Amino acid sequence: MHPFLKKLLDGENVEWKPLGEVAEIKRGRRVTKSELIPDGTYPVYSGGVTPMGRYNKSNQDKNTITIVKYGTAGFVNFITEEFWANDVCYCVIPQSTLINKFLFYVLTNKQREIYSLVVDAIPAHLPTEEITNLPIPIPAPNNPEKSLAIQNEIVRMLDTFTKLISELTRELGLRKKQYQYYRDKLLDFKNAADFPFLQKLLNGAKVEYKPLGEVTTQTKNINWKNTLKTYQYIDLTSVSIETNTILETSEITAKTAPSRAQKLLEKDDVIFATTRPTQQRCCVIDEKYDGEIASTGYCVLRAKKYVALPKWIFYCVTSNNFKKYLEDNQSGAAYPAISDSKIKEYIIPIPPIEAQNQIVDILDKFDALTNSLTEGLPKEIELRKKQYAYYRDLLLNFPKPEPAPVDAGFPKEERC
Repeated sequence: MHPFLKKLLDGENVEWKPLGEVAEIKRGRRVTKSELIPDGTYPVYSGGVTPMGRYNKSNQDKNTITIVKYGTAGFVNFITEEFWANDVCYCVIPQSTLINKFLFYVLTNKQREIYSLVVDAIPAHLPTEEITNLPIPIPAPNNPEKSLAIQNEIVRMLDTFTKLISELTRELGLRKKQYQYYRDKLLDFKNAADFPFLQKLLNGAKVEYKPLGEVTTQTKNINWKNTLKTYQYIDLTSVSIETNTILETSEITAKTAPSRAQKLLEKDDVIFATTRPTQQRCCVIDEKYDGEIASTGYCVLRAKKYVALPKWIFYCVTSNNFKKYLEDNQSGAAYPAISDSKIKEYIIPIPPIEAQNQIVDILDKFDALTNSLTEGLPKEIELRKKQYAYYRDLLLNFPKPEPAPVDAGFPKEERC
């Protein structure tokens, strides 16, 4: 036990009790999608991480702990407003001996353990008996006043970290909006007269307008019959929507490659996901993935670098104007998509290469401040999250009772 926690307990012991003994665990009541009201007063929490919609009634008070039973089974949440709990999530109401937020922190500290209790079936679900028997620490069980004081102190410290992370995240959101505003301004040459900085940057140079198909070259698909090489495969989930970077890939060969693993990549290619295109899942291929394979679910844009820089194309296809174009030209309601040819019909501004370089340099700096995990606010948030996780583990790492010795069944020795 860490010395700080030992000092906090001040000689008091810790008793572990099943969650079902220290809290009421109840399921909500079903509301179907057809009953949802778009502008309803209260959010409806069901089997997901975020609300499934809104409703004009609530059945739970604010500051309630929920644990998902079906869907994202095992996910622990703390709802800070009145809401409607659907029947696929548990609501956990602690007894007076437990502070609500303390129990929430205990449960989130056990998040991996709770996920491990989920039954892998169709659908995946968290059995009631498993969550009911989850052991919960009760500090100073024989001294209720001191127990609540210890819990309060732990909550106070962890709340300090979560508040700081929330403030930094809110600040990052404002920075991202600022970045998007200036990105769209720097790409809007038709209204350059309203933005003197852009006029000065152009210095009288003309801006052409060309479809993406004219400023990019043809790409190739792999011939799996002629290769024994192992490739890194970039599928539709490999690219982060938030940071526009590749998070993870899988190794494939001619024998293991899925049918969609076809598109050969080169350094500086811009890949853009054509399924659910308004998510704008895209990135620039760096040297690490030069020569690797992408899914046919990506449109590969290989810049004619003497006309348009790769990063210029990237910023054009992450703009709000391009998103509007996607909304107007995608097809399919349940699974919207857009064709490669339609993407290449989108017309982008082509200022001189020198102006592109200057604008890309500015946007790269904004992007680093809002997306990079090695600098700016994202780095600060990541560090604070790690710090919070460290102290949460430290403050909730209560001593567990020694397991009872196993009786092997041998006869005990008789004393003389």
